[in-house]
Amino acid sequence: MMVVGCSVSLVVWSFLWTLSPAEGHAEVSCVFMESCILPCSFQSSTDVVIFWIHVTAGDTLVHSYYHNQDQLGRQDQRFRGRTSLFKDQISGGNASLQLTGVQVQDQGRYKCYTSTIAANKESFINLQVDAPVHKVDMEQEENRITCSSEGIYPEPELTWSTSPPSNVAFKNTTSRVQQTEQLLYNINSSLILSDRVTDLVYSCTVSTRSNRRRATLRELTSLDGSSSDTTIPCSASNTSLLNFSLVWRFNHSRIILNRTRTSVPYTVSEEWRQQVKGVSESGSLTLQDLSLKQEGIYTCELSDDEETNITNTLLRIEEGSQTGVTRVIVGLVVGAIFVVVLAGLGVRYYKRKSHSKECETRDKVWKQTFDSAMNP
Repeated sequence: MMVVGCSVSLVVWSFLWTLSPAEGHAEVSCVFMESCILPCSFQSSTDVVIFWIHVTAGDTLVHSYYHNQDQLGRQDQRFRGRTSLFKDQISGGNASLQLTGVQVQDQGRYKCYTSTIAANKESFINLQVDAPVHKVDMEQEENRITCSSEGIYPEPELTWSTSPPSNVAFKNTTSRVQQTEQLLYNINSSLILSDRVTDLVYSCTVSTRSNRRRATLRELTSLDGSSSDTTIPCSASNTSLLNFSLVWRFNHSRIILNRTRTSVPYTVSEEWRQQVKGVSESGSLTLQDLSLKQEGIYTCELSDDEETNITNTLLRIEEGSQTGVTRVIVGLVVGAIFVVVLAGLGVRYYKRKSHSKECETRDKVWKQTFDSAMNP
C-alpha cells in the first residue's frame, strides 16, 4: 500500500505542475440538457490516475479517479451527479467522460489528464453547446402577424419572407431577443400587414449554427358554416399526413385533435368528440352538429422536421341554423306544448259542454215548476 500511495502522490504532483506535454485536440458538440461524451484515451498500464478539468472556468475540477475508484471530494458543485467514467473500459485505456444534463455554462475548453506507471498525457477538448430550434410559432391578431421561438442557443437569427415575394410587407417590423436564466435565447418578431398587399403566404425562419426551422402562415380567411357537416381546410392540401404531425386548435389554445407521424389514429379531445366527424388525408377537418359556441378561429398546424404550415380560419355559424340534436329537442318541446294546448282546449270544451247540459236541465225544471203553478 505504501508503494501505491507514493506512486499516486507523485502522479498528482506531476499533474499539478503539468510537466507532461499536451497531446490531441478534439471538438465536441453537445445538445442542451442531453448527455454528451468527451473523448480521452491513454496507453493502458497500471496505477491509473484520471483528472478532468474545465479550463475555461478557471481550472475547475470536473472529475477525478485514482486508487481504482472515483475521488469526488473536491469536485466542483456544479458537476455533482452529472459526471461518470466508463469504469469497465479504463483498464483498456479509455478515460472518456460522460456528462449528463448539459448546460450552456458547460461549454468551453476541457483538459483530460491521465497518468500511469508507463506515462503521463494531457488532451484538450473544446465543448460546444447547442440548443436547436425545436418549434416556430406564428399567430395573426387583426392586422398583426407575430413569429416567435424559445429555448435556443446560441443567439438565433430570424428572417421574414412571403410567397409571392413582396418587400412592401416588411416595412413595419419589430424584433426582440431575450436571454433566460439558463442563458437560452427567446426571439420574437412581428409585422403589420399592408392594406395594399393581400393574398400572401408569410414565412418566418429561425436559424442557428446547428439547424433552422420555418413556419408559414396564410392570412386569416373567413368561412360560413352551418349546423350540418362543415369542412375547414388545411394549408398543405397536396401533402399526405404520413409525413407530418397534425394539430387542430380552437381560438389558438384549446386543442381539438392531434396526430403524430408515428401513430395511426388521431386523438380527439373529450370536449370535441361530438363535433369532430373526420380528417381528410390533407388535414382538412370536418365538423358536425355545430352551434354558436363553436364559432371562432380554427388553426391547423402541419409539421415535419424542418417546417410548420399554419392555417387560420374564422368560422361563422349561421344564426338561423340548428344542430340535429337541437332540432330534435326543439321538436319535442314544440310537440309537448302542442299536446298541452290540445289538452287545455279539450278540458275547456268538456267544461263548456257540461255547463251547457246543466243549464238545459235547470231550465226544464224551472219550466215544469212554472207550468204547475199556472195550471193547478
